[in-house]
Amino acid sequence: MDAKAYVLIEAESGRVAEVLSALRALPGMTAVDAVTGPYDIIATVQTADPREIGRLVMSDIHGVEGIKRTVTCMVIG
Repeated sequence: MDAKAYVLIEAESGRVAEVLSALRALPGMTAVDAVTGPYDIIATVQTADPREIGRLVMSDIHGVEGIKRTVTCMVIG
């Protein structure tokens, strides 16, 4: 069974479009959307292994310039 998570992302001011483009190019992303509210972007991540989500967030997503902080919400059902 695949693992799935929502990653709530706060981007630096004026860099949302740039961050969206970089995130959409990453493997494992099933959706990347700009949103209103306290976060700028919500990314949906899906992998075959739950541990891979952690690696993807820590290595790939956090490596995108223009991201200030993230919150990862694992899907549990």
